[in-house]
Amino acid sequence: MSKLEEEDASELKLGEDFLKAKCLMNSEVSILLEHRYEQIKQMSDESINQVPQVFEKCLQYVKRFSRFTNQDAVKQVREVLSRYQLAEFELAVLGNLCPETVEEAVTIVPTLKSKGRLDDEAIERLLNDLMMIKKFE
Repeated sequence: MSKLEEEDASELKLGEDFLKAKCLMNSEVSILLEHRYEQIKQMSDESINQVPQVFEKCLQYVKRFSRFTNQDAVKQVREVLSRYQLAEFELAVLGNLCPETVEEAVTIVPTLKSKGRLDDEAIERLLNDLMMIKKFE
């Protein structure tokens, strides 16, 4: 992407930093931070007080906004969304927000329909797959 070209998430122009980056859903970050928090707790009894406040606030945030809490469900979400050949950014947004309708999904992630990538039926299947994972979590 040239330096003059503007970044635009609605067209998946996210800048060079995101070209090869793996975007994580809040649920994935929550699992990682929770695991790290448990490691810190096991290191010593006093280390709980040594956890940086920003770490705790990040953990609280991702826990609050995670749509999926079960590690197996989180893994399933990534696998299901990956089947639709989504960009990492699209996958993370859909996994975080879990839209309920095709219209909502396309409003949130307009690139789903750009250049004929996914039709309404495919998006509906994608959303149903997400709902089934959430339902059986």
